[in-house]
Amino acid sequence: MTFPAPRKLPWLLLISVAIIIADRVTKIVVSSHVPLGEGITIIPHFLRITHWLNEGAAFSLFADSASPNAVRWGLIAFSAVAATAVFIALIRLGSRFTLTTFALALVLGGAIGNLHDRIAYGSVVDFIEVHIFGYHWPDFNVADSSIVVGACLLLLDSLLPQKSAEEPAEPAENHSS
Repeated sequence: MTFPAPRKLPWLLLISVAIIIADRVTKIVVSSHVPLGEGITIIPHFLRITHWLNEGAAFSLFADSASPNAVRWGLIAFSAVAATAVFIALIRLGSRFTLTTFALALVLGGAIGNLHDRIAYGSVVDFIEVHIFGYHWPDFNVADSSIVVGACLLLLDSLLPQKSAEEPAEPAENHSS
């Protein structure tokens, strides 16, 4: 008698919950300790902890829109649909722990983290500011990082050779004399 392998979905959802908690905690700490618009240098010319509110999408796209309320609700709708789609994919694939399911768990946690902020506050707290070789990367947060890392892992997984299911061996012919 064989038993089905235990589902890994609870563990994958735990990863998503950990991302949501880390995102909330870091945003609360930054919001309560760093004045809006200011920053704290961590590594000179490389890393600062700042406090910005992003009312737009990634990289502050649409932040200066003439219709900020439409942008907010459009981003909420898009994020909710995306999070739902990722959650459904996790449910379907959640019997195994793979690079794909791990990546989806990261994306789900990040999407819900930023979705919470958009619904509750109308904007997202961004606080990680990075400078690399004089280039200033737009400020981001834990949820953004989780989404980007998850998306990169999905891309990587799509580029890796896929393991094919082994084909069953053909039965040997019976040669009788």
